[in-house]
Amino acid sequence: MGAAGLAIGLMNCQNDAKSCRNQGGKLPIVGNRDITSQGDTLYPTIRAFTFTNQEGKAITNHTFQDKIYVVDFFFTSCPTICPKVTAQMLRVYERFKNNSNLLLLSHTIDPKRDTPDYLRNYAQKLGISDAQKWHFVTGEKDSLYAIANDYFSIAKEDPNTPGGFDHSGRLILVDKARRVRSFCDGTNPQEVDCFLRDIETLLKEP
Repeated sequence: MGAAGLAIGLMNCQNDAKSCRNQGGKLPIVGNRDITSQGDTLYPTIRAFTFTNQEGKAITNHTFQDKIYVVDFFFTSCPTICPKVTAQMLRVYERFKNNSNLLLLSHTIDPKRDTPDYLRNYAQKLGISDAQKWHFVTGEKDSLYAIANDYFSIAKEDPNTPGGFDHSGRLILVDKARRVRSFCDGTNPQEVDCFLRDIETLLKEP
């Protein structure tokens, strides 16, 4: 997805992301739709990926097969929003840690510093001992930044921002078909309350 497409997608999905206000309804699929010549509707999906988690293991789309998952972007030395976002991801973890149908995926945007060993120490300090439930991943910088677009998020280097990186504080909910179904401002606990209800709705979806 190019910069123009991302900008359009972000604008178009603002209202879609407020899905939990549709009490009892099915979550929308976020993003622009394409209609094929046969009349089929195609929705944007997350590209194939390979990253490395805090245990040094390869993490791919197959890791999340038949699961829904929650995504964020962060870096361990972030001096601004990351601690707030991580606190809200911890809420998701605690709420669903015993539900095997939901996983969590946190991408560093500072792969030079955030090695697997560093990410393992970071996870342990958060009290996360189960690397199969919450994957903290690193990888090639360009791949990490590019996949942020698929999640309608932002990740890039910017020397003019605190910490040297510009990134979204969103939490993003992805379904079993690799489609974004909801997102929220991960620095806003009230929005995360709504997001938690969206997770419950998606877990009940056939």
